Amino acid sequence: MNATLDFLVPLFVPGDRPERFEKAAAAGADAIIIDLEDAVAIEAKDKARAALRGGFTPLPILVRVNGIGTPWHEADMAALAGHDFTGVIVPKAEASDAFETLCAGSPFPVVALIESARGLADARRIASTCNVARIAFGSIDFCADLGCTHIRESLLVARSELVLASRLAGLVAPIDGVTTVIGDAALISSDSRHARDLGFGGKLCIHPRQVEAIRAGFAPDQTEVTWACRVLASGDGAAAVDGAMVDEPVRIRARSILRRAGVSVNAD
Repeated sequence: MNATLDFLVPLFVPGDRPERFEKAAAAGADAIIIDLEDAVAIEAKDKARAALRGGFTPLPILVRVNGIGTPWHEADMAALAGHDFTGVIVPKAEASDAFETLCAGSPFPVVALIESARGLADARRIASTCNVARIAFGSIDFCADLGCTHIRESLLVARSELVLASRLAGLVAPIDGVTTVIGDAALISSDSRHARDLGFGGKLCIHPRQVEAIRAGFAPDQTEVTWACRVLASGDGAAAVDGAMVDEPVRIRARSILRRAGVSVNAD
């Protein structure tokens, strides 16, 4: 597990807009993703590569390159040389010799962005590939590939598989895909809580206005904190709390809730 990639809110910033890099870093996110792919028009790809830089923030800085097999991929990977980035995000990740070669030769840990039916089918192999440190879900592209609607019911199986694949490989919990709406904090927070409840450890962020809503969605609420405190106060062994039986697996969850809430936990 690579602790430097264990962040909750990574914020995208277009690679051809270097004047926004510092602003993005000051928005309250946990990591910055300089995007060379979807956020950059074809005619601006060279400009984005030339603008690549680190050192503008103590936050982790990752770069999303263009996918394997695209006309810009090799130049993107070459442009990473000489920089001190935290990781590289590989879109449209699918298990192949080319993907394994990229991972083995990458100077930085790899975040594999699963965005296709093939990528989902390969998720467990991808998660176990050398130098892959985390998985992320490109849910918008995934829906486009399958022809399904971008709703929770359609994506439940895919999300659950990515959580399971990450756990089996011993990776940090995966990063959920974006909520495209920017101004609806309640929806963003609800989407984040849904991802959290499925076992995700973060959510991709496309605008600074989404940061706090994502953070709120992943944070335990007061009801959960109160429940966790009662569970841990029940002692050891089997006990009844609020009419339900409690034992060590339940206490493990309670400790996790309190840690995420910033409450001191004496026993692990």
